[in-house]
Amino acid sequence: MKTSLSRRRFTSAALALGVAGIAQAQSDYPSRPIRIIVPVPPGGAADTLARVLADRLSARWGQTVVVENRAGAGGNIGAELVHKAPGDGHTLLLSPPGPLSINKLLYKSIGYDSDTFVPISIVAANPNVLLVHPKVPARTLQEFVAYARANPNKLNYASSGAGSTTHLAGELLKSMAKVDIAHIPYKGGPPAFSDLLAGQVEMMFQGLATALPQIQEGKLRVLAVGGEKRHPALPDVPAIGEILPGFVTTSWTGLVAAPRTPPAIAARIATAVSEVFSNADTARQVKGLDARDLVLSSPAEAGRFMREERERWGAVIRATGTTVD
Repeated sequence: MKTSLSRRRFTSAALALGVAGIAQAQSDYPSRPIRIIVPVPPGGAADTLARVLADRLSARWGQTVVVENRAGAGGNIGAELVHKAPGDGHTLLLSPPGPLSINKLLYKSIGYDSDTFVPISIVAANPNVLLVHPKVPARTLQEFVAYARANPNKLNYASSGAGSTTHLAGELLKSMAKVDIAHIPYKGGPPAFSDLLAGQVEMMFQGLATALPQIQEGKLRVLAVGGEKRHPALPDVPAIGEILPGFVTTSWTGLVAAPRTPPAIAARIATAVSEVFSNADTARQVKGLDARDLVLSSPAEAGRFMREERERWGAVIRATGTTVD
């Protein structure tokens, strides 16, 4: 009995010291410079968000916040770097869906487990839209499907990389519409989008916020919106689900911390992120995004959304047999 009681006292004391240590670490956060790793090349939505966020957090916390682009391998290089970092909130990953919800379903072997990242926030989201270069003789999704069926494997579609939502959306369209279109993966969205504008590829799924100016200027033609319903910015453009029921594709950016980051630190970062982007002036500085595109979720909401995305795209991957070497 005495031995058991002594062990309980020792364990309680140790736990008390541990909790006190964690509380102290959280109250001191951030205690040194913070890195925000962006696993895609400069110029895209994630990169823009990261740089605005870094500037505002640095001013808010009095600590240097730097953005590092670590692109490659579908985002796996940057994600693995964060996964191996200490779990203290000083190394963050701001990323499109691939490394956070999709890549573990596509790659045979990756050096990290996305399930162990600590969710902080879904920062922004907007529907992908189906775009074609004006040289394509189709003005509606139905006309495009008919043209693709009549010309199998003569059309190419670009994506921001193997395993990206823009890639999987293309595979889902091919499967549901029963068309044969070749996939051309790029190292990030900006170079893919540039080649679409130049007519080097005929089709691409792209986030609405990025595509809208080119649509309005007539440089690209939008055939359908990938959201669950029509978008206010394009009220006359149908949702793909109106023609192909069940089709949804969204472009989003999530923020996570390294594994083992304390929940209190994740919550503190999430609160700061929400306050930063809730400022109207800051929101306007985010190129290509407006207030309705900013989501600013809690850590719990972010984790739930990432799991739902993993389940949804997992079903697509299994149904289409999509893999990445």
